[in-house]
Amino acid sequence: MRTQPVLVYDGDCGFCTASLAFAQKWIKPRCEVVAQQRAPLDELGVTPRRAAYEALWVTPDGTVYGGAQAVARLLTSAGGAWRVPGALLRLPPVRWIAHGAYRLVAHNRHRLPGGTAACALPR
Repeated sequence: MRTQPVLVYDGDCGFCTASLAFAQKWIKPRCEVVAQQRAPLDELGVTPRRAAYEALWVTPDGTVYGGAQAVARLLTSAGGAWRVPGALLRLPPVRWIAHGAYRLVAHNRHRLPGGTAACALPR
């Protein structure tokens, strides 16, 4: 049984890896971090397709949050001042805007700094 949340991200994507390095250095989320390519997806209750589509936050009880809501959970887990933006990202209408912004970034991550062709989402 897991005792802490797990953040699953795309380890082949330079943009995702750089974003995660920033989060680990400055935000310091309280979670296990694992690239989807090495993650025990079955054990986490996640399909490979979903893991390729968005970052995932899996709670110890198996609840899965994806995309902007995974980011919200990451921020909240860090505590301190990070709880405020984490909480705001969970509330409508901010949640809806964050979802759209996350999808826009996710669909264009191969075009962003640090991005490569490996960052493109599967079709």
